[in-house]
Amino acid sequence: MEGLLVTADEQTGGRGRQGHTWHSPPGTNIYASILLRPRRPAAEIPPLTLLVGGALAEAVGGLGFDVRVKWPNDLLLMCADGRRRKVAGILTEAATDGERVGQVVVGIGLNVNETTFPEDLADRATSLRLASAGEAPLRRADVLARVLGAVERAYERFREAGPTAAIALWEAHAELGRPCRASVEGHTISGVMAGIAADGALLIQDASGVRHRVVAGEVVLADGLSPAASPSERAFR
Repeated sequence: MEGLLVTADEQTGGRGRQGHTWHSPPGTNIYASILLRPRRPAAEIPPLTLLVGGALAEAVGGLGFDVRVKWPNDLLLMCADGRRRKVAGILTEAATDGERVGQVVVGIGLNVNETTFPEDLADRATSLRLASAGEAPLRRADVLARVLGAVERAYERFREAGPTAAIALWEAHAELGRPCRASVEGHTISGVMAGIAADGALLIQDASGVRHRVVAGEVVLADGLSPAASPSERAFR
């Protein structure tokens, strides 16, 4: 049934992108999975991750937080020390048969009331409660309701317009023009975030003006890289 929502108070085997573990302690955060059955070609499904990321940014931003999306599936929140740290992640998994999409499960992990993180995460993760200067815990049900409302509105636009809706929403919450670098199959691309291609690939524009397509790999936001000149486009993969 499309729209089925499954939530958990904790996860003992929480997963992130590329097999990473998702820290999932009990009683603190939001762990939710949504079942979707989009009537779109299989090639148009990858941008769904971007769509949900944009919707999540819209929902959290509506609570008064300064948030940005990071390709492909992270939500970053501005902290008191002026650094952005990860507050949420999205994992999208689809079951397809050739060109037909049977179902898509969108998993959302949002750190709401977490106040302590494992040592390996402490410097790069945060929560809504930590970012609100230690005020009273947020009601997870209220936050989830806001998130679901934003996802539902965004998904309706996706069903009508396809990937263009996902790209527009993601780019509205991204720091386009920010220096970054990507490691892809042993190669490093440095430049600035220039936008998203129609298939959901990240476009990085280097100092010579060439736009590289990144369809997989790790992207690091960085400072001090030279802004790119006027663009031409070349596929990295």
